[in-house]
Amino acid sequence: FFSDRYTKEYHLKAFKSIAEALSGYTEKCVISFIDIYPKNKKNMDGLSSYELNDDELREFAEKLSKIAADNNIKIGSCAEKIDLDECGIIHNCCIDRELIEKIIGCKLNVGKDKNQRKECGCVESVEIGTYNTCKNGCAYCYANYSSKSVETNATKYDPSSPLLCGQVQEDDKITIRKVESLKETQLSIFDM
Repeated sequence: FFSDRYTKEYHLKAFKSIAEALSGYTEKCVISFIDIYPKNKKNMDGLSSYELNDDELREFAEKLSKIAADNNIKIGSCAEKIDLDECGIIHNCCIDRELIEKIIGCKLNVGKDKNQRKECGCVESVEIGTYNTCKNGCAYCYANYSSKSVETNATKYDPSSPLLCGQVQEDDKITIRKVESLKETQLSIFDM
């Protein structure tokens, strides 16, 4: 997000530093520009945040793309309405079928996540997070909308617990999720 503190220049300098540190260790970076949701709006108020117009956004994207290219990193965007292909930033996703298939060495039979926005290209996945549990304090995050709840939940952290936060209680209902392999077993002529 952009604000008086987190300017275009700030982000470019930070991205350059990160890209240089990751050069040779990563192939791809996925970016996204902040979206205001009811759950993060209250936290965003007072941060002097602003949006770039499309021309400013394209100019900024071209600079990001150049930094990424200088460090042999491909750059994509997730869930963005604006087309940044001409800037060297392809429409992409965070949960990328193609990348996962490359990593695990097989094709997957999985579709686009229907629970995400139209612009999101992520494949179906299971969220393992829990609201109001991250102590990073990012004001723009929709998953933390109550700092008091984060503080309360943080006292429940237990590394030996099977839960992200807290312990299984007597009155908790545990449902075993039916899980099926997404591994594509049918060979294609393109796999030959």
